[in-house]
Amino acid sequence: MADLHPVTIAIILANVLFSMSGFKNYSMFEKYKFNVGAIRRGEQVRMVSSAFLHANTQHLLFNMLTLYFFANAVIYTIGVPRFLLVYVSSLLLGNLLSYFLHKDEYHYSAVGASGAVMGVVYAGILLNPRLEIYFMPGWVFGVGYMIYSIYGMVKRNDNIGHDAHFGGAIAGYVIAIVSAPILLEERLLIVIALALPIIAFFILFKLGKI
Repeated sequence: MADLHPVTIAIILANVLFSMSGFKNYSMFEKYKFNVGAIRRGEQVRMVSSAFLHANTQHLLFNMLTLYFFANAVIYTIGVPRFLLVYVSSLLLGNLLSYFLHKDEYHYSAVGASGAVMGVVYAGILLNPRLEIYFMPGWVFGVGYMIYSIYGMVKRNDNIGHDAHFGGAIAGYVIAIVSAPILLEERLLIVIALALPIIAFFILFKLGKI
């Protein structure tokens, strides 16, 4: 693995420092977490700030380790500006999808960089055909995780922000293809495979299942 890029280090530090402040300061945590009611009152800053807070140390460690392992696959393929575009767009789309799906649930709250990180993961899967996750091809993991996220959105029987993960993954998927259109020629089958869960989501949403 190449040396970790300074931009990735900066993002990890921002997450660690902000999250640790939230661990120690309950008022700060409550002020900046994602909360539908507060956002509807005009506190849109939570759409971004919540992505730098985490529920606990394990949550923070998991997200930052995932970013550590996947960031270079994106940065060294499409460059820093587009990597940042992936990260920020995935962060925003993940939270926007959460807001849209829970807009009438005023008490719904969430924290974490998972949406942004999942965008980086999916961009990395497309851009690096040799990428493996848990000893399986990256695209297999990608399709499986998207299906799991859809299942979680339908069932709503846990505390995982599946919608933020899914929204982030969509952003990473789209930006990777736009940044490297050659993927449509060289990895068309993988592009199609990763698109199928996205299509399934929109069908289920149209049917009122999500």
